[in-house]
Amino acid sequence: MCSIMFNFESVTVAEASSSKGECEHPGSFGNMCFVCGQKLVETGVSFRYIHKEMRLNQDEISRLRDSDMTLLQRQRKLYLVLDLDHTLLNSTLLKDLKPEEEYLKSHTHSLLDVSGGSLFMPEHMHMMTKLRPFVHSFLKEASEMFVMYIYTMGDRQYARQMAKLLDPKGEYFGDRIISRDDGTVRHQKSLDVVLGQESAVLILDDTENAWPNHKDNLIVIERYHFFASSCRQFDHKYKSLSELKSDESEPDGALATVLKVLKQVHALFFKDVDEDISNKDVRLMLKQVRKEILKGCKVVFSRVFPTKAKPEDHPLWKMAEELGATCATEVDASVTHVVAMEMGTEKARWGLREKKFVVHRGWIDAANYLWKKQPEENFSLEQLKKQQGTEEE
Repeated sequence: MCSIMFNFESVTVAEASSSKGECEHPGSFGNMCFVCGQKLVETGVSFRYIHKEMRLNQDEISRLRDSDMTLLQRQRKLYLVLDLDHTLLNSTLLKDLKPEEEYLKSHTHSLLDVSGGSLFMPEHMHMMTKLRPFVHSFLKEASEMFVMYIYTMGDRQYARQMAKLLDPKGEYFGDRIISRDDGTVRHQKSLDVVLGQESAVLILDDTENAWPNHKDNLIVIERYHFFASSCRQFDHKYKSLSELKSDESEPDGALATVLKVLKQVHALFFKDVDEDISNKDVRLMLKQVRKEILKGCKVVFSRVFPTKAKPEDHPLWKMAEELGATCATEVDASVTHVVAMEMGTEKARWGLREKKFVVHRGWIDAANYLWKKQPEENFSLEQLKKQQGTEEE
């Protein structure tokens, strides 16, 4: 019997036959079984990013994922799926540059040697791309703990061009570059085209709604708005980093923060060296790390939720609990924080009298995005009032 073989990393799809020697048709190239050569009706999941005509059936996908878990245990690695736009970089069309951003054209790096650069202008694509600060260090360190994928809602040409900027030697991603052309559901991302067990996959993305079926695997990162067009896209009124001639901090920026989270989750997963990892679940480790962020905080909310709504059903209440805080509807001596949107409420005034922290909801949102408890003084109601006044001008 003829057998067509291919390699994906160190995983090999081998001949899949039953004990009677009948081919189980684990997958196909085009409409032909890659084991026995029989013509097949097109079925299974498409893995176009590996080979444009390749499809695998669910049993073969499961077999590959199971066999790869053994390899992962030896290498002490997990999977990490990375979004591109607003996560690792920010791109804009040249025609969308504002006059205040024209100076950037004289600061771009050569595409012939991208290793030391962060600002590029692939003119054949009529665009400019800015890599997020710390991205090179992030990818280098993450690659020691994870098998990494790119997964973008951009098209295949864009995905591969961005991969060349991030990984010019092809040492981090290989062919694991998934674009919108490779997904199985329009306008959504899914792990069905990732050859890794869901229990061993982490996702880094700025858009939670892109992953409706995998939110427990997801680390949501603060969006990177370098270009003015990016701010306009999300209807932000403030100036972009490029207009301010500024950028995120390398040591204290979003990627540096996320790298610390990844290290914590990885350490928890492989805590017991000899333990079988097939029974472990990275999603539980991620929840465990999140629970430490606001641990020890007891939060009471004041006029933050609609009057007739159940407070415990509100996303902000649930977010605070996921971050480790205890939430309450009434004040008592054990309360540490009052979350309000104006100073005139009874609970906010009580908080000031009792010398509790009185903050606006942004304090919880920031802890959620930055994976770290934030200084309360940066989220006072006075700060909120100033911010609202600036936006109205």
